[in-house]
Amino acid sequence: MELTTSHDIPTGRMWRLYTVGWLVYLGILCFAVQLDDLRHGHFNWRNSGDVLWSMPQAFALALIWPLSGWMERRRLSVPLVFLLHILGSAAYGIGSYWLLSAMIGTARPLSWYVWPVMYTMMTYIVIAAIFQTVRMSHARQRQALAIQQAHTLLVASELNALRNKLNPHFLFNTLHSIIALTRRNPEAAETALFQFSDMLRYVLDTEKSGSDRVTLDDELRFVRDYLELESLRLGSRLRIEWELDEDAAGLALPALSLQPLVENSIKHAFNPHSRPGLLRIRTRVDDAAKALTMSVADDGPGADLATVRQSPGLGIRTVERRLQLEYGTRGALRIETAPGAGFLATMSIPLEST
Repeated sequence: MELTTSHDIPTGRMWRLYTVGWLVYLGILCFAVQLDDLRHGHFNWRNSGDVLWSMPQAFALALIWPLSGWMERRRLSVPLVFLLHILGSAAYGIGSYWLLSAMIGTARPLSWYVWPVMYTMMTYIVIAAIFQTVRMSHARQRQALAIQQAHTLLVASELNALRNKLNPHFLFNTLHSIIALTRRNPEAAETALFQFSDMLRYVLDTEKSGSDRVTLDDELRFVRDYLELESLRLGSRLRIEWELDEDAAGLALPALSLQPLVENSIKHAFNPHSRPGLLRIRTRVDDAAKALTMSVADDGPGADLATVRQSPGLGIRTVERRLQLEYGTRGALRIETAPGAGFLATMSIPLEST
């Protein structure tokens, strides 16, 4: 996972707008001072030349940008930033007209400088407000990005923890089945061990790839290997019906999503009983809901739904939590069961995420 850590602000567009803004301002100012002359049909270049005094202001006021950056790095409070800019605007307004007076060498009454200084101070404050707004906006974006990345890391960590729970859970239950088979049929147990090695390779390959995404076809192949292993133990008691949508074979889903549902049916519908049973596995693309739907049903004894929800078992709860983390409200695991009515688990994954 790549995290964005740069705090640099992309300023190219801002400076282009700053330059255009000043050029438009100078153009309007130049036109304004020429209104009277233009009414008399001539153009006074001297008046326009006086406007050029505003050009150095554009460069001087651009220094507010690094000043605002210094304030941001020092983490100054908002009242202190406001006070510094007020003082800066006063120093800039008084200093610029003092410099202008010294350069031109003309003496004017002090009252003459009041409004020009106030106007210059207002210009400073407007530019400073724009620069501070840009920095605050970027700071909010960085904060939102940091929160999003923290949430992504949290979700990834929980998903890894859930996968780490599923793998030992699957390994323990499968090895337990092989051990039980060893006592009754050593030859079948040997075959089961070879079958188990293929299943283990699937799990390890998923871990090694760094991504838990597999195609539905790969997951179904893994489920078939698991069911073949269980068939060695359960024999003719286990009957399986497949209803698979060929269009769904290449769609992606989290590894070990379907197998825990199958394992749940084997554990509760077949292991405690000696009678034969039926396991139905169905996949289809639901175009109306834009979802990949997979269901596992058995004709076992079923259970009270509230009891299932409160069960401490890992399989169902882990699959459900993974769907919540991966897809939010767009993914769902629906359980339908009742005493004596079998067990049906239906999982939906949004197509745009597959």
